[in-house]
Amino acid sequence: MNVLITGVSRGVGLEMSQLFLEKGHTVYGISRTESEALKALEKQYPDHLFLKVFDLSNPQDIKQSVFRDFVTNQIPLHVLINNAATAYDDIVTNLNYDDLKTMFDVNLYSPMFLTKYAIRNMIYNRVAGSIIHISSISAHTGYKGLSMYAASKGALQSFSKNVSREWGERGIRSNIVVPGYMETAMNAKLTAEHKNRIFKRTALKKETDMRSVAETVLFLSDERSKSITGQEIFVDSGTL
Repeated sequence: MNVLITGVSRGVGLEMSQLFLEKGHTVYGISRTESEALKALEKQYPDHLFLKVFDLSNPQDIKQSVFRDFVTNQIPLHVLINNAATAYDDIVTNLNYDDLKTMFDVNLYSPMFLTKYAIRNMIYNRVAGSIIHISSISAHTGYKGLSMYAASKGALQSFSKNVSREWGERGIRSNIVVPGYMETAMNAKLTAEHKNRIFKRTALKKETDMRSVAETVLFLSDERSKSITGQEIFVDSGTL
């Protein structure tokens, strides 16, 4: 399979990239920066991992930069994984338009445009493809300071469900994976006390395992899940 994944430089995006590569698939990765871990993965899989350094806060450039200069229609795209995200953490009374717009550009508008052109690629190549959006448990349960971030992820979930209805007849599926709290750079500033409070809200009383999220995404990408679309799959340690 040819798989387009955003946010591959670190965290769950890097984990997903490694898993798909281990299974013999080709990964076209998008990232704003290139981490040392990603460079090492490129050296390990030089014929199957291709990187495009691109800032998803510029959704208007996606058509040219991603689908004309990187993944053209001559490359049949089987899977799109909208993983990249940025968190605008603050209470709503401090809401700032510029920060809000940047976050929605990355978390919602870019995934929408990536989906648009990925579907066009799939139709052109007659591929029954899979689109997977990575959401957040914050879209389902409240966390102080995450109202704006949760709003962007909630909108992405509604988008995915309707895309599944629009394109199901063409064999194109669209699903959401909802991870719980994971140890990522986005959450690095949380204190140990804050993390423990989050863990206590889960049935397993611990963080969500990144590999578990990646394995779920892999399952939703291939024939094993061919009857699953329009769904939200929770991988969240049982957040209650």
